[in-house]
Amino acid sequence: MVPVSDGGPEGDADERQAHTVRLELVDEPGELLNALHPIAENGGNLLSVFHERGSLTPRGHIPVEVDLECTARQFRTVIESLRDAGVNVIQAGTEQYGEEVTVLLAGPLVGTDLSDTLSRIEACASASVVDFSLTDEQGVDDVSSARLRLAATEGSTDAALDCVRDVADEKDLHVVEPLVGGSA
Repeated sequence: MVPVSDGGPEGDADERQAHTVRLELVDEPGELLNALHPIAENGGNLLSVFHERGSLTPRGHIPVEVDLECTARQFRTVIESLRDAGVNVIQAGTEQYGEEVTVLLAGPLVGTDLSDTLSRIEACASASVVDFSLTDEQGVDDVSSARLRLAATEGSTDAALDCVRDVADEKDLHVVEPLVGGSA
């Protein structure tokens, strides 16, 4: 279960504030509406909805990020109602990661157990896979590429990249890392 931040001290429980909820939805008609209903029903005011239908989560679902405004008490009720409605809440409340980095993996991703690769990267305490897309080129046997957007805790991007490198080395995958640093 994903921990839910109450948005601040209990003394601020009646103050309306912005919250973010990350969801995973099945790609079927009506799923987005079903996910938004518990928010409205429990007093949440929608600020924005980012429905990235072109991307899939590691479990093959559609990632959706919802920004809403409500009190901390309402927010807890919204999250409970979403879960009761069968909506997969990936993250709720205060952002637990401070940095993001995107890497590319190329090679026999499917043949070396893609699910295991993602699970092992997710097992790194310093990072979480927040976005994933896979490309499988026709006519190229067993070779595919994947784009992974990783969220890392503040100051731990290097540790997250080390984890990706280790898993890639074991599975004979190539890693294309982001360019970092540098000065003009």
